[in-house]
Amino acid sequence: MSAWELPTTVDVDGQNFAIRSDFRAVLDALAALADPEMTQQEQYAACLEILYPKWQALPDANAALRAAFLFINGGQPEDSTIPRPRIVDWEQDAALIAPAVDKVLGYSCRRCEYLHWWEFLGAFYGIGDGLFAQVVNIRYKRAHGKKLDKSEQEFAKENDRIIRLHAPESAENRAEKERLLALLNS
Repeated sequence: MSAWELPTTVDVDGQNFAIRSDFRAVLDALAALADPEMTQQEQYAACLEILYPKWQALPDANAALRAAFLFINGGQPEDSTIPRPRIVDWEQDAALIAPAVDKVLGYSCRRCEYLHWWEFLGAFYGIGDGLFAQVVNIRYKRAHGKKLDKSEQEFAKENDRIIRLHAPESAENRAEKERLLALLNS
């Protein structure tokens, strides 16, 4: 495959399998992989079901996951030896990411019928100045213990709600909060 081609299949144990290459499918798979209500095995199974139209025919789930992760990573092997702090949440940041990607693409990614994941990823990497970039910059500095300048401090104080990454909440924690709220309101 040429570096200029966008793959719609991946190699799993020497066999080509179709992969859902639209960015929405990949974002759904990433959401499943981060779902705190599922076990890791359930997350992996959901990822395979989302990304592979013929997931039942996969010869090896582990090989299929490796191929899927390589695809998600834009065809580049993941460097798992370097732990990186989380500075982007695809779900939480969707309202900031979409318009920033749209600006790079010159059209609405949410309204288009199909956009290959790698094209979406390229546009994502091409995001320049703007609200999303400012939020990520502050998260990055905080995660790496760097000092915010005065304007960044002011922005962070006024926009804490969008800057703070929310930890995924389990069903048990949500149920407990709802129970406590019901007690307070009764």
